[in-house]
Amino acid sequence: MSEVRTRAPVFAGNWKMHKGPRDAVNFFARFTEAYAAREDRTVIFFPPAVSIEAAARALRQRTDVRLGVQNIHWEPTGAFTGETGGPMAFQAGAHYALAGHSERRHGMGEDDATVARKTRAALDAGISPVVCVGETLDERRAGQLERVLSRQLGTVLDALAGDPRLARVLLAYEPVWAIGTGVVATPDDAAAAHGFLRALLREKLGVHAGGLPILYGGSVKPDNAADLLNAKDVDGLLVGGASLDPDGFANIASVDTVRAPGDL
Repeated sequence: MSEVRTRAPVFAGNWKMHKGPRDAVNFFARFTEAYAAREDRTVIFFPPAVSIEAAARALRQRTDVRLGVQNIHWEPTGAFTGETGGPMAFQAGAHYALAGHSERRHGMGEDDATVARKTRAALDAGISPVVCVGETLDERRAGQLERVLSRQLGTVLDALAGDPRLARVLLAYEPVWAIGTGVVATPDDAAAAHGFLRALLREKLGVHAGGLPILYGGSVKPDNAADLLNAKDVDGLLVGGASLDPDGFANIASVDTVRAPGDL
């Protein structure tokens, strides 16, 4: 049975530790002028948690632009100083949550099991998780790309085996060696990794695998966004530094895909 491509492109901006509430309001005042609403794509911003409510207020008239949080705890509430629970994030206006971003994995020591717990916590809160996977430069040089991706994605899929909410999960392939370095994977590099991830999804989920978008993240800029987006099996872009510029990200989010439906 062949798959039919139903995935609309996704453009996500991760602000990391940038832009407080006032900055977020100013950003969206400009972005909403520069970017015209479109029904053929999804646009998501991940501001810092302290800016979520300000961003939500600034976007009241723009239901085409969605918000997410950069991190949630695996418990909904509790004595976890400095953490944000999924229900709290949802209440503040978040509909998406990053899980397993490389800066959390390698900077905060989060392992695959923790990422799986956070993925489930997001689903429990009514939030769609964006599960990030990717290899380090040493792992890539050692030829371990497929082994690393299999472990990272497999842990999440195994933890949610049989859960129909898997249909709400998004994936993001972010080679660690290309994040914040200015070094970007070529379209062929991205297509190869995304194709492997798509094959893993088919193995675990069957024909339902065709509905889960896989984003590419890693030094995406306005001048390389189109080539990356149009690589085979790349369904969207997770943008870091370039998402801090409202005009630049408006250009990225306006990129069109030239791939035909069914191009999987």
